[in-house]
Amino acid sequence: MTPNIFADFFHPPRLQWHSLWRLLWVVVIGFGLVGCHGAPTDSEAGVHITLWQGIGPPQNRDFFQTLVQDFNESHPHIQVDSLYVGHPDQQIPKILTAVVGNAAPDILWYSPNLTGQLVELEALEALDDWWANLPLRAQIDPALLETMTFEGHLWSIPFGANNGAVYYRPSLFEQAGITHIPETWAELRQAAQALTQDLDGDSDRHGIFLSLGKGEWNVFAWLPFVYSAGGWLEKEGQPDLVNEGAIAALTFAQSLVQDGSAMLSPPERGFEVDNFLTGRVAMQITGPWTLGQMQAAGIDFDVFPLPADQTPAAVLGGENFFLCKTTPEKRQAALTFLEYILSDRFQLAWATQTGFLPVNLRVRQSPEYQAFLEQNPLLRVFLTQMNGARVRPLIAKYPYLSENFGRAIEATLLGEDPTTALQQSQARLNLIWGS
Repeated sequence: MTPNIFADFFHPPRLQWHSLWRLLWVVVIGFGLVGCHGAPTDSEAGVHITLWQGIGPPQNRDFFQTLVQDFNESHPHIQVDSLYVGHPDQQIPKILTAVVGNAAPDILWYSPNLTGQLVELEALEALDDWWANLPLRAQIDPALLETMTFEGHLWSIPFGANNGAVYYRPSLFEQAGITHIPETWAELRQAAQALTQDLDGDSDRHGIFLSLGKGEWNVFAWLPFVYSAGGWLEKEGQPDLVNEGAIAALTFAQSLVQDGSAMLSPPERGFEVDNFLTGRVAMQITGPWTLGQMQAAGIDFDVFPLPADQTPAAVLGGENFFLCKTTPEKRQAALTFLEYILSDRFQLAWATQTGFLPVNLRVRQSPEYQAFLEQNPLLRVFLTQMNGARVRPLIAKYPYLSENFGRAIEATLLGEDPTTALQQSQARLNLIWGS
């Protein structure tokens, strides 16, 4: 029997992963249900939409499937088939193979940084006209518009917003005698050293967990440090990795490893939080989407902003939904689903059950969400960082730029000189760009 997802959702202080009937009435009374703009016609009866996604962790993925089922039940002429196709770092080969082979899904969930390449492959439907006539557009955080557009056209809509910050274990800070939350790179390094303990001849606890690998998650985790040091990855659409800010960021990363205070993740697994949950590490960079997982573990934890070098910095995260080339009937049905994603109904449920930040400003400012923040105040760190968060470069060959910056990160953490690692990556990019 399908659970009713709008029952008993709001039971602070912990996120709930079960049904939410009261939320339906909260939304009906507080906002009024947002009608789906451009409802499907009789010709759309029985339209099936295929959606590819890589939502994690599993609790969030399960809840998304429940929300999709809610949409399907309330739109009997449209059925969205949501398919999990692996962690985002594993998806690009699948996506590009499907696009080239004319087997792409109708809707694709992925980082907006893939926009340029998908546009270059003529895989997407532009959303300009639909967006211009969408009443909901006034409610969407304008800071996210940059992630939706490329070369003057709109190609995607935001699913949920986030950024990275430092989760930490207050009890371990207290044991180490740390009373000041790190605000600078130097203070973060000192805290990591103080938190590292060898209790029985083996390193039982490390101060910080660092993400190792060349995948997109590692770029997301480390790029704020580049921006904080005044660096960049590209200029005027051209890769430009060898700059003082990028060198400073990777040098700092390497210092944490050389100190012995960092535990490196297995390759491409830096998003996993198991070592933090068990206390083997005291600090880890991750995002608001792990809030439910942390609470379910029953541990003590809190969050502080990313420490700064020259200036505070954060990178805007969160995936978008793209509409791939499809039939007119499927296009209309898919647009109905995309409006549901942006609606008060979806955004309030998704935010309060997963920790993702709402992209809908009316939801973000609503009494219901503000009450949720009162019970989960650490989310205010991520909301505050949203004010100055920067996007990753939106260029047509971004996957090559990302991979090669990731390779420089990986090489540096494994002992390579940071400048040399960046120079080697830049040389590979020069060949790709033909420069």
